[in-house]
Amino acid sequence: MMRMVPVPLGDGVIALGVEVKLPKTTLLSISTDRGYIMCGALDVGLLNDRLKDREIIAGRAVGVKTLEELLAAPLESVTTTAETLGIVVGMNGADALRLMI
Repeated sequence: MMRMVPVPLGDGVIALGVEVKLPKTTLLSISTDRGYIMCGALDVGLLNDRLKDREIIAGRAVGVKTLEELLAAPLESVTTTAETLGIVVGMNGADALRLMI
């Protein structure tokens, strides 16, 4: 099952939350027009190395089970391009998304 929901970020800005229920796991992501945060399934190393030329803005939080937890959780890793926007490891997902607007 898949669920898509609006995620308010304040000041009238709405991100898109996506929840995909799979056997024994749930994939979570919240995206803006510029970038996204995702659950532990995101391979930040791959984005930084093999897909570096795409300059993807993304962050990864681990141990989250809901979109609300993804917003509140500290990011465990971020892409190099995300760092150029001021997105850093330890920042919560909601603050990171606001920098992706």
